[in-house]
Amino acid sequence: MLSTSLLLALAGMLAPSFAAPAASLEPRYSQMCGQYQSATAGPYTLYTNGWGWSYGTGSQCSEIDSFSGNTIAWDTTWNWANVSSGYGQYNVKSFTNVEASMTSKPLSQYDSIKTTWAWSYTGNNYIANVAYDTFLGTSATSSQSYEVMVWIGYFGADYPLSDNGYPPTPIATPTIGGVAFSLVYGHNGAMGVYSFVAQNYQTTDYNGDLLLFYNYLETNYGISSSLYLQSIQAGTEVLHGTNMKLTTSAYSISFG
Repeated sequence: MLSTSLLLALAGMLAPSFAAPAASLEPRYSQMCGQYQSATAGPYTLYTNGWGWSYGTGSQCSEIDSFSGNTIAWDTTWNWANVSSGYGQYNVKSFTNVEASMTSKPLSQYDSIKTTWAWSYTGNNYIANVAYDTFLGTSATSSQSYEVMVWIGYFGADYPLSDNGYPPTPIATPTIGGVAFSLVYGHNGAMGVYSFVAQNYQTTDYNGDLLLFYNYLETNYGISSSLYLQSIQAGTEVLHGTNMKLTTSAYSISFG
């Protein structure tokens, strides 16, 4: 007769074993070094948007680093030199940006547009900005009536479009959401462009409500709340620099 201890040992040897469930893996995102490429994570799409590459010599690569909940992290590295002469030496080479999917509707139908953006810039001898770029129109699919930008960082002689020369003279200096801005007005063709430029140059941990900027323009400059918010992009316009890297450690936006 087998002993009780031996039977237990044999039972343990014959008992089925089950592997522990594998931990879920975070998606791997590829680096993009093309002029017009995109990658998606959750509601966000990262666009390389190198619309001004022909105005300079250099290269740029961008990638999504992570995505969790409603927050995306991404970066772009670049080296750009200006062409030797002409308008190109002052032109934007790219606006690499993240855009969140949204349902376009009139400004009056939003209760809030909350956003956070933690970022840092490293490199040498550069001209660039870090900005939200948004567009308004008479319908969701109409031509753009206004461009509204919010610059939360800029470096070097980088100026928004201005109707009163460069460096521009602000038309107002509002404080919105606790941050002091200079408001500059210009035109891109027939489209009016309002640019709110942070006066401290580098608001590297921004937390705000973009709806407050549209409310300010409605109250002070007659921008109608019946206009549709067509898109909001968050990125960097780059002119020139060496060994540059914009790192967005956390970006989010939510529409209320």
